[in-house]
Amino acid sequence: MSQFSFETAPRIVCEQGGADRLGEIAASLGISRLFLVTDTGLIKAGLINGALASLKAAGLQTTVFSGVQADPPELSVQAAVDAACACGADGVAGFGGGSSLDTAKLVALLARTPQALPAIYGIGLARGPRLPLIQVPTTAGTGSEVTPISILTTPAHEKKGVVSPLLYPDVALLDSRLTLGLPPAVTAMTGVDAMVHAVEAFSTRLKKNPLSDALAIKALQLLYANLPAAVDDGKDASVRENMLLGSLLAGMAFANAPVAAVHALAYPLGGHYGLPHGLTNSLVFVPVLNFNLPVAQALYAELGRAILPQLAGAGDAQAAQAFVAAISERVAAMPYAQTLRAAGVRQDDLPMLARDAMNVQRLLVNNPRDVAYADALALYQAAF
Repeated sequence: MSQFSFETAPRIVCEQGGADRLGEIAASLGISRLFLVTDTGLIKAGLINGALASLKAAGLQTTVFSGVQADPPELSVQAAVDAACACGADGVAGFGGGSSLDTAKLVALLARTPQALPAIYGIGLARGPRLPLIQVPTTAGTGSEVTPISILTTPAHEKKGVVSPLLYPDVALLDSRLTLGLPPAVTAMTGVDAMVHAVEAFSTRLKKNPLSDALAIKALQLLYANLPAAVDDGKDASVRENMLLGSLLAGMAFANAPVAAVHALAYPLGGHYGLPHGLTNSLVFVPVLNFNLPVAQALYAELGRAILPQLAGAGDAQAAQAFVAAISERVAAMPYAQTLRAAGVRQDDLPMLARDAMNVQRLLVNNPRDVAYADALALYQAAF
């Protein structure tokens, strides 16, 4: 067996109603002044009320920061850090989708160990320690609650990541009740995002390992089987729990076996057009699968057999093609734009997007097939 290293959050709590124990969990970490990072939509929906009540009952002082923005700009993250410092926070909780969780990671780090954001973009450049951190996801997609990555948008509209083990939380708290009200389109985008994480973690080139493989396969099985029902009937608690668990497992997988070309191509779309991350991943997902198929056939065949039992005796070529076809069908059934054109992307921008994608070498090096500028441009054209 080849050598590998695997890390994840030290504690994962998965229970319906678990958010109502946030106060108890925060107190167990020695937190007395909690800084809760969320967004206005969750406040208006009342989703944080149970958590706030538990924090009060546990005797914690709580400051709520609701200024999180999608694909967090540097300025909004710095504003959150400043607010946490101003209230003397000694612990942080992220409560929301990936943007809230990514913001909370950096608040926990920078409020304890100040450092300039541009100086820590990349892998292993951040310094610690950080404040105690709890992550409570309200979408089943990013897996950010168990990843050591925070993705921000720079003033130049680039997506850049801070990658450090310091960003793993002390506790990931999963409560599927918080996802029951997600609209079909958001459920679909985040669900496909999680499937991308599982597929790319399983087929990654440099850090593929047995633990991530097992997590990725189980994640994809849960996500592929439950996504249609989650989109069609968002009130089914068991389906929602399966989606949340699938997202978590995919997050654990790609935190250790990094994502690749799908994400590299998706980032410029989010940076320049402000499109949701799950949508940008979905738009380029199938083109990248087809591009990788000649070199990733055996890997895609394994995934095909995992989600389609009828392929148990099929050869690699048949199973891999059936896998790509199944994913294509699943994505095509989702209730959102299916092409770059339909999402508002201008064809004249494709060369610029391809150039920007080539700058995301941190991810492209993980792709099973090398991606040159001409390939990136062709992939965008295939998605257009």
